[in-house]
Amino acid sequence: MKVTVIGGGSWGLGLSKVLADNGHDVLVYDVNEKIVDKINTLHICIQLNEFIPESIKATNQIKEAVNFSDVLLFVVPTKVLRQAITSIIPDLDRPKLFINAAKGIEPETFKRVSEIFEEMIDPDKFKGFVALSGPSHAEEVMKGLPTLITSASKSQENAKYVQSLLHNSDYFRVYSSTDLIGAELGGALKNIFALATGLLRGQGLGDNAVAALMTRGLVEMGKFYDYFGAGKESLMGLTGVGDLIVTCTSPHSRNYQAGYKIGKGKDLNETLDSMTMVVEGIRTCEAAYHLAKKENIDAPIINALYDVVFNRVDPKLAYEQLLSRDQKAE
Repeated sequence: MKVTVIGGGSWGLGLSKVLADNGHDVLVYDVNEKIVDKINTLHICIQLNEFIPESIKATNQIKEAVNFSDVLLFVVPTKVLRQAITSIIPDLDRPKLFINAAKGIEPETFKRVSEIFEEMIDPDKFKGFVALSGPSHAEEVMKGLPTLITSASKSQENAKYVQSLLHNSDYFRVYSSTDLIGAELGGALKNIFALATGLLRGQGLGDNAVAALMTRGLVEMGKFYDYFGAGKESLMGLTGVGDLIVTCTSPHSRNYQAGYKIGKGKDLNETLDSMTMVVEGIRTCEAAYHLAKKENIDAPIINALYDVVFNRVDPKLAYEQLLSRDQKAE
């Protein structure tokens, strides 16, 4: 099959490697000419300094990328997603299957990525939508280390089709799911708690505090799952607790790294300026905080993190307030 990958970052190229290893023709689109050139000439992912299969090609011509295939895999930050979708619309001349592998939620609307695609793409050009989610750091996929993810769609046929595209029995196992809401919520919300975990580590707190935060974070995630009607099976699966574990415990996590810097005393702008990749947890925390306030969802960790990140509350004061909440049954 032919597959177009929109976004030549580390995760976009990690998935491109999987597709190429599976024998598919891959064309990567990126606006950055340096990234395109390094892919075509040196066959390298410059973000990770890792080689990729020579069969992977790249372009900065959006029309060429859109016309290359009927499967468009988006791997761009949610901050620029609408801009990326807008750029492809003029060249959509036939129905396409859209796949998204980035994890985030739009702060202003709390829309999931699938909802943004459904809003912006003409139904006549929209073959379907699939979300890829699960515990998956690009650094390890590039090295061919075992990774398990989920292909989720409202259409079981589309979920299984993308599963077959990416499943690799050597190192990349893909499960299918029809709980699209759960897959998208898990992939986005876990970034909040990875940010909080990094902050605790930056403050010098230990394993006990981190384990407690992850566990109670899972409870808060469950409240959003209930609100949106997502399945608890997803919460306890790869796209929920699986992704939460890997993002909260790995130094590969950009959200963990950002939280760690804030915990060490850097403010939000200083932290973001020092990061080489987008920190989705910042935007998702903002979105979740406002939705929780609006809909009366009890989310004390999210509230505390929002205060630290956006209101510059001292992290020590924030976690002292969490510990001093009224006693209750678990």
